[in-house]
Order: sequence, then structure tokens, then C-alpha cells
Amino acid sequence: MHVILIAGGWSDERDVSLSGARKIRSALDELGHDVTFFDPADDFRNLLSIAKGADFAFINLHGTPGEDGLIQAVLDKAGCPYQGAGPAASYLALNKAASKEVFEANGINTPEWQLITPTQGRETPLELSLPVFVKPDKGGSSLGMSLVKRAEDFPAALDKVFAMCQSALVETFIPGVELTCGILGNEALPLIMITPRVGSDFFDYENKYAADGAEEICPAPVDEGLVRTIQEQMLVAHAALGLTGYSRGDFIATPDGETYLLEVNTLPGMTPTSLLPRAAAHVGYSFTELIAELIRLGLEGRG
Repeated sequence: MHVILIAGGWSDERDVSLSGARKIRSALDELGHDVTFFDPADDFRNLLSIAKGADFAFINLHGTPGEDGLIQAVLDKAGCPYQGAGPAASYLALNKAASKEVFEANGINTPEWQLITPTQGRETPLELSLPVFVKPDKGGSSLGMSLVKRAEDFPAALDKVFAMCQSALVETFIPGVELTCGILGNEALPLIMITPRVGSDFFDYENKYAADGAEEICPAPVDEGLVRTIQEQMLVAHAALGLTGYSRGDFIATPDGETYLLEVNTLPGMTPTSLLPRAAAHVGYSFTELIAELIRLGLEGRG
């Protein structure tokens, strides 16, 4: 097949996208596909025409464009199938406040939250008890995130988000273990436990991508009942958001066994050491086999 590999883009997560694309390109070559690399940051105006001549598009974008559904909408217009969620589901999942409303409507715990817009401004009073996380309402890789423990630090945390031209999602800090759960097709993958490196307050950008970052244990050494609970909740969230193909959700499990879904990622990291590929490897998928399966699922849903 002629496959367009779409990566790069103009978000703050561009470098992460390009890093994953190199591994995906190798897998696509190994599978025998004719691959054209496409970076929307360089040639967006030609995406529609290029997509019309392709058999499939493999999207490896993070942030916007990509996770906001824009690229998927153009590909739909071109009649070019791709892996993962469609435009509406992508945008819904990317918007943390909107997705939290979906979680709550479907009986899934999520930390108490407050959305603050730049129009409301930095003087907006905090409605939640400290400590709280303050993060961009749309975005990933923990960029722009702050853990606020003192009221006097709250306005500066809002400024940090507003400087990124984002609304701010304020979320109650829930102490516990961070666990991530991937979905592949209609199956929940094994959980991965994430332990930030010593001295870190949370799973920030450095923990995710530095060589000496967080410890990630797969399968997570937790009770089987907890594993089943999180997997079931992730399957419900995946369906409620209208996602297809694959996704990955981040959870907190408290010491007393309560679980909270933080957010869902529709275009998970795709290097061999990324979280979803690691979980897929535990159930028998090599990285190349995982890429092949994502293509199969995309063709099955949109071919």
C-alpha cells in the first residue's frame, strides 16, 4: 500500500512526534509499504490532494493539529482511511473538561475540576481545595502543568497556561499510584505503573522523555481486582468518547482502592518504549506487528 506517515506539526510536542515517526517509518518499511512522509508544518495546503492518492494515512501527531481532529477531518474529505479516532471523538477527548463531563455522565470517577478561561483571567478564585494541578485544557506531555500547593502560587500557574493560549483545567490532587491502561481494538491491555523519579512531584515532561525518567512497570504489580476495574472503566470511557482502534487512559488509584480517570489520549506515543507499545508487547505484539494491527483496524473501520 501507499501509506502517508503524518508527523511533526506545529505543536509544542513536535519533537516527540518526529521521534516516534522514525520508528514507525522503519516498521512500515519492514511491512513492505510504499511510504511518503508528510509534515503538516511544511506543506499543509497539499494534504488533501496527497491524501487522495494514498491508500492509508498513519498519523503520529501530538497536540494540535492531530489530536484535535483537524487532520482526520481532511483525510475523511479525501476518502483516505487512517488509524484511531475520527474528528469529533478526537476533539472531545483532547478537551479535558469536555471529556471529564463524559466520564462523569458514564459513572467514571474523575478528580474534581474547574475550567478557567483567559477571559475570566488570573484573578478567578480557586473553587477547589489545595493542592491542585493546573494544566492546559488541551495538550499533552504534561507541558504547561503546575502542582500548586499554596494559594499565592495559583495566579502564576494560570499565567503559565494562558501564555500557551489555552484555557486552564484545574484539578484536585489525588494522592495515589498512577496507572495507565491502553485499548487495542476492543480489548484492554495490561496496566503499567508509573513511578516518577525521586524529587519529582508528578509525571512531568522530563519524567516522560528523559533517559533517567520515571520507572514504568508492566504489568503493574497491583491487585487483579484493581486491574479489572480500571480495564472495565477504560473500555467504557473509550466507547463513551466514540473512540476506535486504540487509545490510552491515565488513572490514579488511591491507597483505599478508589480509582480516578484523569484523561484519555487518542494518539498515544509510538516508540517501542512508549507506554501502549510496551503493554501490547506484553500480550505478544512486536512493534511492527502493532503497526500492522493498527492499520488493519483503521482499514476495517474506514476502508
